[in-house]
Amino acid sequence: MTEAGLVLEGGGMRGIYTAGVLEYFMDKGLYFPYVIGVSAGACFGASYLSRQKGRNRKVNIDYVTHPNYLSLQNFIKHRQLFGMDFLFDEIPNKIVPFDFASFYKGPEEFVVTTTDCHSGLPQYFSKADYGKDLLTIIRASSSLPFIAPIVEYGGKFLLDGGIADSIPIKKAESDGNKKNVVILTKEGSYIKKKSNISWLLNRFYRDYPKLIETVLKRHEMYNETLSYIEEQEKNGRIFVLRPTTKIQVSRIERNQKKLEQLYSLGYQDAKRNFSHLKSWLQD
Repeated sequence: MTEAGLVLEGGGMRGIYTAGVLEYFMDKGLYFPYVIGVSAGACFGASYLSRQKGRNRKVNIDYVTHPNYLSLQNFIKHRQLFGMDFLFDEIPNKIVPFDFASFYKGPEEFVVTTTDCHSGLPQYFSKADYGKDLLTIIRASSSLPFIAPIVEYGGKFLLDGGIADSIPIKKAESDGNKKNVVILTKEGSYIKKKSNISWLLNRFYRDYPKLIETVLKRHEMYNETLSYIEEQEKNGRIFVLRPTTKIQVSRIERNQKKLEQLYSLGYQDAKRNFSHLKSWLQD
C-alpha cells in the first residue's frame, strides 16, 4: 500500500495500455488508496480495484469483435457506436461478472469523472456519491458525444468525463494526494489539436451551450494539463507511465492483434519501471 494517488486517463480503446499497466500492478499486489479514472480509465480502474486479474483483457480484447460491443450496426440500430447496454449491463452482470463484493469491500476510494452537460464542468463521483450505482456512473463517464446518449443521474445530465477533465490530476491533488502516479494513453510527443466541429455540436447539443463551449476548448484544457504534469513530474511530485512507442491504435480499434500489442506494452512498461516506481513511492 502506498500513500500516493493513481490517476487514469481515458482514450477509448487506447486505454487498453492502462489495462496492461494495472495488470502488472495486480501481479505485484500494488494497490493505491485513492484512484480516479476517466472513461476507459474508470472502466479499467474498477476491475483493478475488484482484484479481478485478466478481466480487463478478457472484456476488451476477447469481446471487442462481438457486434454488440462496437459496430456500425449498433450505431444504425441504437445511435450508439459502442453497445452501452452490452458493456455496462450484460457483460458485468452476466458474461464476465464484475466482483461487486470485492470492489465494495476494498478500502480504496474510487472517484469517477464525468461532464455535467448543463454547466460544462467536471462532475466527480466518489463511492459515497454513487453507492451501488457504480456501473451507471462509469457508463456516464464513458458516454462519448455523438456516439452515446446522455446519461441522467441524480438530476444531472452527464457525458464522457474526458470532455471537461481528461486527466484529473488537480482533482487528485485537491483531494489530499501530495504524490500521484499518472497513467497516460498517448505517447510523450502528443499535442491535442483544435476540433472544428461547432456546427455538429450545435446540431446535437443546442440545449447545452456550456457543454459546447467546453468541447470547443478541450484542446486547450488538455494541453495545459499535459504541461502541468510535465512540470510536476520534474519536481518529483508525479510519476508518469505512458506508451514508450508510438501507438497505432484508434479510439474505436477492433483489431485484436493491435490491442494485444498495446496491452502487452503497458504490462512491459510497468515492469521496466517498477523498481523506480517503488523507490519513488518510498521517498
